[in-house]
Amino acid sequence: MAFNDTLFQLGMDLTRSSTAHEEDIVPAREAFGSKKDFFVERDGVRFAGSHLIVDLFGAKRLDDLKHVEATLKNCVDASGATLLNIHLHHMPNKGVTGVAVLAESHISIHSWPEAEYAALDIFMSGDADPYKCVEILRQAFSAGEVVLKVHKRGEDMPEHAWKAGGRKVTAPRATAVAAPRTKKAA
Repeated sequence: MAFNDTLFQLGMDLTRSSTAHEEDIVPAREAFGSKKDFFVERDGVRFAGSHLIVDLFGAKRLDDLKHVEATLKNCVDASGATLLNIHLHHMPNKGVTGVAVLAESHISIHSWPEAEYAALDIFMSGDADPYKCVEILRQAFSAGEVVLKVHKRGEDMPEHAWKAGGRKVTAPRATAVAAPRTKKAA
């Protein structure tokens, strides 16, 4: 029962139709309808999107739910992504966990304020630029150190699979830049 209640709070009730879920579908259709394609090609490599794994060390305000929400929204705006839904929750240790669901994928966070640590997962496809989130996160949480790992999702997809999708691969935005694998605050 608790499992189903939790899913319902996230808009994923498995036992009956959820109006929250139905309401989320309309903006998603509108967001997807305005985009040509979500695949990317950079430096001759085709992939589904950039997946950033971000660790914040020495971070502050990790238990401030409103601050976390505002920061994730700032990341969405700066990256050029489309916010569909955001759901955050206080954890028993006073940390925050949650996700911003995007037309281009997601940003998730799980924080441990007692350890001054937060783990974030940023996956964006298409023209959205996830690298623009990194500096926003560092500043918003006054992180002493930011460790960044990057993975190009789907870069090993066989050529025939790309063709089977019938999609034309998009070019990157002019403002996209490669980010370092590890970044330390000054």
